Amino acid sequence: MNARKNKWLLTGVQMALLVWSSTSFAADKVYVANEGADMVSVHDPVSFEKLASVPVGQAPHNVQVSPDGKFAWVTNNGEPAQASGSPAHKGAAHGAHGAQPGAVWVIDTSTHAVVDKVPVGAHPAHVVVTPDGSHAYVTNGGDNSVSVVDTSARNLVATIAVGQFPHGLRVSPDGKEVYVANLKGGTVSVIDTASQKEVAQLPVGKGPAQTGFTPDGRIAFVSLSQENAVALIDPATRKVVRKIAVGTVPIQLYATPDSRTLLVANQGTRKMPGKTVSLIDLASFKVVKTLETGDGAHGVVVDRDGRLAYVTNIYANSVSVVDLKDRSVTKTVPVGKEPNGISIAP
Repeated sequence: MNARKNKWLLTGVQMALLVWSSTSFAADKVYVANEGADMVSVHDPVSFEKLASVPVGQAPHNVQVSPDGKFAWVTNNGEPAQASGSPAHKGAAHGAHGAQPGAVWVIDTSTHAVVDKVPVGAHPAHVVVTPDGSHAYVTNGGDNSVSVVDTSARNLVATIAVGQFPHGLRVSPDGKEVYVANLKGGTVSVIDTASQKEVAQLPVGKGPAQTGFTPDGRIAFVSLSQENAVALIDPATRKVVRKIAVGTVPIQLYATPDSRTLLVANQGTRKMPGKTVSLIDLASFKVVKTLETGDGAHGVVVDRDGRLAYVTNIYANSVSVVDLKDRSVTKTVPVGKEPNGISIAP
């Protein structure tokens, strides 16, 4: 009788865990910054059905969900243009990197409402939030700086000079450093989060577009858009230890939660679009698979379970969903115009 009772209890626990897992995964949402539409779209992570459209400022370039999943931070060039046909709007929609002041807008993920707008530097590109959720870092391509925002007070607390035309950036897993890709400087700036100062500038190669880290902190990396390669950096020595050839004009890149695989989106150019994602094995340091997504593969993010990846196809106005177990593209879904940055609620 006790054995039967214990078996029933075990089955009940297993069922509860299954329900909890399914519910938690289903509660996730994917956020896409549609740069040409002045809008962030919100999607179901499995079906990729659109759940909401959130109007934001001009040319939203990047979106990042906070670690607690409560807010999505979006970089843009300020209030939307009065007329969609205005020259300013057209330039912004095509990713023109002007010198006008920009902002980072804050979306409440429970209501999909914009709850705050924080002025930053000229032409903000990417935004990241520290692991503890206390600060957001924003690259300002128009004035070669990084803005630091207190996420609770939602005000600017520091402006840090970095290299030429900072673009992508990521925070180290321990939260102690921020690596910034200086697109026109050929370097990666290292920011110390305790002092809020640039403490090093690492020569990496031509056209560094985005940085990243493996979750275990063992490896840092940067895409080299003008070399069709990815540079791997030893965070301990701050030296480039190797380069790996990928597709044309690699932009965003993202490591899986187990730190074993690096996904690299190869955008190409508007005239000659790239449409692939390179999967790099981080043990052998070789490209082990190349997947075809859509024209202008640009942004990439991996869910917390390492089951699915999402890739924005900036020239095709779509997002591709990748099954990481099978290493295959399961679907490609239309979204807004010129989808750029992408993030998933944890």
